Amino acid sequence: MARASLTIVALVALVFALTLPAGAVVVVPPLKQPKWAELSPQQREVLAPLSVEWDKLESFRKKKWLGIAQRYPTLSPKEQQRMQHRMKAWVKLTPAERQRAREQYKSLQKTPPEQRQAIKQKWDEYKELPDAEKERLKQSTKRKPQPKTAAGKVSPAAAAVKPATSAAPVHPVPVPAPQ
Repeated sequence: MARASLTIVALVALVFALTLPAGAVVVVPPLKQPKWAELSPQQREVLAPLSVEWDKLESFRKKKWLGIAQRYPTLSPKEQQRMQHRMKAWVKLTPAERQRAREQYKSLQKTPPEQRQAIKQKWDEYKELPDAEKERLKQSTKRKPQPKTAAGKVSPAAAAVKPATSAAPVHPVPVPAPQ
């Protein structure tokens, strides 16, 4: 019985596909995400740091932030505070800095877990340093330009070299949840 109904469904799908004109494209419009004024009071409260630019965000980015707002009540107070801090930091970033943060996040997700743990440990060590030492490390990385290829990109050999004197990442950018 189940097999017969599956065959009927497949047959109907085939007939439908054959009735479409050759080269027909079915366009599904993207789902519109709500404007700031259409958000619930709770969503506006959680996403307040994004209020100024909310209506300019692409739909898929709004969807991501709405998912974060939905999970927000389940977070501990400490995690909620961290999320608010990250949103405020994210809003202050330039588009180029945001893109770099997204790329760094994607790159980090592709690294093996043991290497990711080592990076996290170095980051934790960096966060514990006094502000003066952090500033010294930032200045030392700014003064060491990496050799570039003819195309203007950092050479693979230079990219593989890690500074031996620094416990800090090359570009310490606060990375909130990816968008």
